[in-house]
Amino acid sequence: MTAPTPAQITAAPQARRLAAMLFGIGTLHFVAPKPFDSIVPAELPGSARFYTYASGVGELATGALLASARTRKLGALAAVALFISVFPANVNMVRLWWNKPWPLRLGAIARLPLQIPMIMTALKVYRNS
Repeated sequence: MTAPTPAQITAAPQARRLAAMLFGIGTLHFVAPKPFDSIVPAELPGSARFYTYASGVGELATGALLASARTRKLGALAAVALFISVFPANVNMVRLWWNKPWPLRLGAIARLPLQIPMIMTALKVYRNS
């Protein structure tokens, strides 16, 4: 086995941070699913709870892939796909929360551009793993 490259060493902490974030939010999908149910677009077939649990499973699985050096590259690709796939729910959240108090509305709006650095970090982990 060869020693890790400097890029791989740099990618490891970023991957661990993404994994920790995904473990936390993925767990919340099961512990407190109602807030997640409320932002699932009504246009999707089936129950909102199905999508809440499915995205929770996806986040936990992606976190697990990122946590291990052996599966990190696949985990980073999965993270990119996950962050892109949940974007419509974040847009829907802004739409649904438009008449809420401004701090909640601002929080919903702020989530949208935060997807960009998350996607970029996952791509960087992919390239350097």
